[in-house]
Amino acid sequence: MFARLEAVTPVFEWRLRPGGFPGLARMIVEQQISVAAAAAIWARVRAGLPDLTPHAVMALDDPALQGLGLSRPKVRYLREIAGAHLSGACDFDALKAMPDAQAVAALVAIKGIGRWTAETFLMFCEGRIDVFPGGDIALQEAMRWADGHDVRPTEKAAYIRAEAWKPYRGVAAHLLWACYGGVRRGEITLRA
Repeated sequence: MFARLEAVTPVFEWRLRPGGFPGLARMIVEQQISVAAAAAIWARVRAGLPDLTPHAVMALDDPALQGLGLSRPKVRYLREIAGAHLSGACDFDALKAMPDAQAVAALVAIKGIGRWTAETFLMFCEGRIDVFPGGDIALQEAMRWADGHDVRPTEKAAYIRAEAWKPYRGVAAHLLWACYGGVRRGEITLRA
């Protein structure tokens, strides 16, 4: 399957972003909005919080954070992340040394952080290569295309299917995302 995908997928860049508190904060800010809106809001957040640390977030009141373009829920989630770090409940430095499953568990223990966010953070911000966000609809759709199925796999089925790709599930995810993007941009034509 992957040889076939790689043969038709244009060269893609491995997604890697800065990690730690700023990396997770950015993931929260950018979720569930368009790419253009995410970029604009993130620019406002960086301008308003040039030193994006847990202390800096906690030092601003809610209206000030909302003035940066953040919704009330996103303000709450940023405060939850900052509080978890400051209390030691989620130490971003210690997170790096944790096995994948333990790191996911530490992140999802923070209110507002779900499994998908935890897994994509570990992939994109820590460069982990064996994490697979099975709940990602684009990945599920690319898996459907690659396997020639009529129905995309459920989240549970995607996780089960990805077991065969250990210890490189994150690599598989990047290729599947690149394929998905190529199809959506018209660079790859699916065969019937």
